[in-house]
Amino acid sequence: MDKSVEEFMTKVKDKNPGEKEFHQAVQEVVESIMPYIQKNPKYKKAKILERMVEPERVIIFRVPWLDDKGEIQINRGYRIQMNSAIGPYKGGLRFHPSVTLSILKFLAFEQVFKNSLTTLPMGGGKGGSDFDPKGKTDNEVMKFCQSFMTELQRYIGSDTDVPAGDIGVGGREIGFMFGQYRKIRNEFTGVLTGKGLNWGGSLIRPEATGYGATYFAQEMLKTKGESFKGKTCVVSGSGNVAQYIVEKIHQLGGKVVTLSDSSGSIYDPSGIDEKKLTYVMELKNVQRGRIKEYAEKYKCEYVSGKTPWHFKCDCAFPSATQNEISKEDAQTLVDNGCILVAEGANMPTTPEGVEVFIENKILYGPGKAANAGGVATSGLEMSQNSMRMSWSREEVDKKLQWIMSQIHNSCVKYGKDGDFVNYVKGANIAGFVKVADAMIDQGLI
Repeated sequence: MDKSVEEFMTKVKDKNPGEKEFHQAVQEVVESIMPYIQKNPKYKKAKILERMVEPERVIIFRVPWLDDKGEIQINRGYRIQMNSAIGPYKGGLRFHPSVTLSILKFLAFEQVFKNSLTTLPMGGGKGGSDFDPKGKTDNEVMKFCQSFMTELQRYIGSDTDVPAGDIGVGGREIGFMFGQYRKIRNEFTGVLTGKGLNWGGSLIRPEATGYGATYFAQEMLKTKGESFKGKTCVVSGSGNVAQYIVEKIHQLGGKVVTLSDSSGSIYDPSGIDEKKLTYVMELKNVQRGRIKEYAEKYKCEYVSGKTPWHFKCDCAFPSATQNEISKEDAQTLVDNGCILVAEGANMPTTPEGVEVFIENKILYGPGKAANAGGVATSGLEMSQNSMRMSWSREEVDKKLQWIMSQIHNSCVKYGKDGDFVNYVKGANIAGFVKVADAMIDQGLI
């Protein structure tokens, strides 16, 4: 490791003890941009990096709520307002038992760069709770969401901080939170994104992260004169992002053969077509069932407790959670002939796995670039809310495709090294420059 990176990381670790996910996210960025900072001393002098790793504000609060048995439950709520140099804080809310300060700080830090890449005026933030919506009734989820928003509403607003959904926070949860915000504040503004179409939501928003990751992958393939036609793809996860990656790959002529959840993976060599995807959406979004039921219905292979990275493929889309691709998994993918990895999830590849992809010079799109379509379309929803109007599905999809191609161009601009494009380096430097220049322009903030 470069000495300046090592010294910087020692300070970060000392200041943020035990926050391993946050350390990992910071290190990945710092390794890419430290050489750039050394060549551009204005960023070093202004201590931009030191300022960027320190959140502008961290809010932690108690969330008491009443379950259906009349018992009082207590969860912890968070909002990390990381950086607002280029616009209001923007980033999702995650409801999951694994939520910790470290995970949310890593996500908020990544969000700053991701939002910068989108070309839209959005700062970076993230929030959530250790509450688990799984196994809860609609009434219990509503009670929790109302209590959560009763506190959060003090710190957010359409020009201040605009949260969205993330793991465990879908249309139902956004609806309950928006209703509570509206009731308390007596105002109808675009304070949340991912809203229902009838009350300020945007077309394409549910599809945006999955579609965007596929559009980004398509741009990467074009650099090699390739397309999705005839390509076999493996996808992890089976939630919103994975579902729409499957749909778009199928539309573009590719074939997806896997999906997974926390219990295991399915392998369907004949491919997940439109009809099968409709079943997955019903199973996961409505019945809230396990992916194993797909294997039982369509008589295909199910591997308990395993990710799908050992199956042969041309393209891989990790779309479940952080650190799901290890060094060994990455090597297996490369050995099996995989030429492209586009991250639908945030930081799904370990640092050692990323090294394998870059060393083998495959097309590797990191999450902050590849999955930026979700937050980009959230930004488009904010624009529609501000104008009090709605764009057609075609208009939003066209804007999303344009944004993903612009993100790809930025990555190429800063990451091209001969014939090879290091998308990690390109995404980090491109995201950094826009925020850093804004911070310098605005003085000591």
